[in-house]
Amino acid sequence: MPSLKDLKNRIGSVKSTRKITKAMQMVAAAKLKRAQDAATAARPYAERLASVLANLSASAGAGGPKLLTGTGEDKIHLVVVLTAERGLAGGFNTYVVKLAKQKIDELRAEGKEVKILTVGKKGREQLSREYGDLFVGHVDLSGVKGGDFSESAIGLGKKLTLEFDQGDFDVATLVYSQFKNVLSQVPTA
Repeated sequence: MPSLKDLKNRIGSVKSTRKITKAMQMVAAAKLKRAQDAATAARPYAERLASVLANLSASAGAGGPKLLTGTGEDKIHLVVVLTAERGLAGGFNTYVVKLAKQKIDELRAEGKEVKILTVGKKGREQLSREYGDLFVGHVDLSGVKGGDFSESAIGLGKKLTLEFDQGDFDVATLVYSQFKNVLSQVPTA
């Protein structure tokens, strides 16, 4: 049977752990709130940009830029899978990878050539087991600090544009998790 001193030490240890856990919870809540505010603030801009691009594409016609009008081919598909760098995110990564697998299998069943580019470690880990031979690249986000992914996004955009212009693929499909609210992210392709 533990002594009185051992019990007091154990009680003190539990109280200390409780304080640390509470502090970590407060930090996580603040980070979540900041991310939620950023996603909510960016939504109108993203929706308007999508509308502008759709209008540009529709009005470009056959003589427009290849990036807007497409190649006219439908043979080579690039599937870009956007996931998190770390886990412990519930179904966030799982549902995106599941949708990506469905899309890849669907395209292969139609006889299309499929290439995969992943952004985020979790997508690469899960997809490389089954589709390792289809991988053409991976964007590593582990060095990104403070949640500023703008440089990585610009680099990815330039890379995809260059590869499209070179004819490396005809159609690109982004598979990502669309933010609805804190409890709901919808996998989208």
